[in-house]
Amino acid sequence: MSTAVVEDVIDVETAPTTPRTAALPATRQSGALATTGPVTPDTLLLIAVEKGADLDYISKLLDLRERGLAMDARKAYVKAMAAFKTEPITIRRSKEVGYKTREGDFVGYTHAELSDVTDAVGPAMAKHGLSFAWNILQDNGLITVECVITHELGHSEKVVMSGPPDNSGKKNVIQQTASTITYLQRYTLLAVTGMSTKGMDDDGAGGSDAAGGQPSAGSQPNTAAQRSESSALYSQERFDENKAKWRELILSKKKTPAQIIATVESKGVLMTENQKNTIDSWAHEND
Repeated sequence: MSTAVVEDVIDVETAPTTPRTAALPATRQSGALATTGPVTPDTLLLIAVEKGADLDYISKLLDLRERGLAMDARKAYVKAMAAFKTEPITIRRSKEVGYKTREGDFVGYTHAELSDVTDAVGPAMAKHGLSFAWNILQDNGLITVECVITHELGHSEKVVMSGPPDNSGKKNVIQQTASTITYLQRYTLLAVTGMSTKGMDDDGAGGSDAAGGQPSAGSQPNTAAQRSESSALYSQERFDENKAKWRELILSKKKTPAQIIATVESKGVLMTENQKNTIDSWAHEND
């Protein structure tokens, strides 16, 4: 028989109870959906794959991703080229074209060889993630050289030049081809990098006689020291008037580029770099 009194029953019924709440199940987002930050083509592609998107949609996202990477690579290329242009690069002219007089003065002009250009620009380009290479093609009697600059992220740009084999002098067929290739490699690399050679333009000049040989007995070649006192440049108007005649003399092998340049500069004026390059290029044309 129970001995509980009324007070005990009341205490049990009125005792405070703590309500229980059921814990909500934790939700977990997939890796792509949980990603924070800007939405990129890579994140869109990951979301599409996780959701089982069709191949056509994924293909469009891949195209979008490729365009974005190409744009980033081009921006990096432009930035690297701008930094490369700030490098203190000097391309020397080590190749002499001409002769020396009995007094020891050099008569003619100098130009940069291919190695002068590559030795100067190569290390500076590599410093900024840039490299260069040439593609060489031959077709229909022409030699074509492509100089391609490539950035480490993949963007590339190129300059293309073509020319016939250099049959000046007594070169064999292989030497003619090699001469033109070297010539085009030098100028395409200068063009694609936007560089130019400098220095040693004023190392000597002098006139040649009508036979195209040595200077006449009465001629006095201008040395670099003498010509440095004058800043007169040969006018482009005069150059345009005479270039057809000079070109014919070079093509007929009656004169060399060095002799024509020396004759002009022996009169106390200096030819511009473009004028000298134009004259020099005639020696590499087909007869």
